[in-house]
Amino acid sequence: MNSRIGVAAALLAASSAALPAAAQEAPDPLLQRALRIHRTAPLVDGHNDLPWEIREKAQGDLTHMNFQGALPQQHTDVPRLRAGGVGGVFWAAYVPVERIGHGAAAFALEQIGLIKRMTDHSPDLVLARTAQDVERIHDDGKVASLIGIEGGHAIENSLDVLRQFHELGVRYMTLTHSSTIDWADAATDAERHGGLTAFGEEVVREMNRLGMLVDLSHVSPGTMADAIRVSEAPVIFSHSSARALADHPRNVPDEVLRMMPANGGVVMINFYSGFVEPSAAAQMRNMFDVQRRFREQHPNDAEAARRAYNEWRAANPVPRGTVATLADHIDHVVKVAGIDHVGLGSDYDGVTSLPVGMEDVSRFPYLTAELLRRGYSDDDVRKVLGGNVLRAMRRAEVVAERIQRERGPSQAVIDVMDRRPVQRGRE
Repeated sequence: MNSRIGVAAALLAASSAALPAAAQEAPDPLLQRALRIHRTAPLVDGHNDLPWEIREKAQGDLTHMNFQGALPQQHTDVPRLRAGGVGGVFWAAYVPVERIGHGAAAFALEQIGLIKRMTDHSPDLVLARTAQDVERIHDDGKVASLIGIEGGHAIENSLDVLRQFHELGVRYMTLTHSSTIDWADAATDAERHGGLTAFGEEVVREMNRLGMLVDLSHVSPGTMADAIRVSEAPVIFSHSSARALADHPRNVPDEVLRMMPANGGVVMINFYSGFVEPSAAAQMRNMFDVQRRFREQHPNDAEAARRAYNEWRAANPVPRGTVATLADHIDHVVKVAGIDHVGLGSDYDGVTSLPVGMEDVSRFPYLTAELLRRGYSDDDVRKVLGGNVLRAMRRAEVVAERIQRERGPSQAVIDVMDRRPVQRGRE
């Protein structure tokens, strides 16, 4: 049997096994067509937070939280990745903002190590560093395992640290998380810089030189515009949606969407109900302010602050939306930016509420079927599923090769570039 045919048959069997009984008894032709597309082109999810969940719930011990088998309390495990026709996942090496000034780089290293252990733990996962790797791994019937750092504070204002992360396999970095940092404004915090500082622009340039995608989820519109202006390679939004449909600061405004064609960037739609369902977005608009308030109330107990925030979210349930809600966001990005500039960044295992029908990673084909129902061609669906982000990766790799011929590593220092007081040692 041809290996590719064998892989396809295995994926079809896994996908069919995950379908509800009614769907198996009377298969939806569009769902079957969706499964065939997943077999021929890798779906690349831009953001999955399972590593954080394993750290928090099992202290990083994969023997106590074995995602190779079923993890029914989570959104993600290997059987459901296979059932969902997932070809690649950017695992988030998330660094909480509480770690700013308190070992953020070491924390990121631990999360990168956990992602690598996850990959080694599963015979179904293979580490990927390039777009070509992702396609090869998918053709071999495996799932490409990619690493993205969530929170630019992880580099602790050091380009040398950034370079070491890239050497370890990190292929994107989200410039901020919920809080403004020394060199970039966040979407959900006070703006101190009007976007990127001079050093922040140098971070973007060095990421271009390395071939690391610049991720603009979580950043302010000013930071978005500055990064797009500076970047010589496509940017991504690894897990953000359309602000015109759901007015939350975590989403991308139309004026930024209109910048995507010239840059080549990709907006990867987040699945969190609070970012995609309009009334839920209004309800959750201040969610990061609430988070900060609990951190201020519990300055020396991060766990207590997280527990208080989780209790607040449980006490404030939001409308969930549906598969159609997500497709509406894809439609909007296509309308404003074009079909070449949209992808999927689920945020699975990083959120508490998901649209009805999109409860876990096995459900991706249902969104694919909805796009087909709306008249998207198979080729256009392939772009949305992963083709667009892989094209952005390939372009970033080409740009990096060219820049590396032109210049060496940046020697920029934040204290000099941003004219901050230099911290002197003992005299």
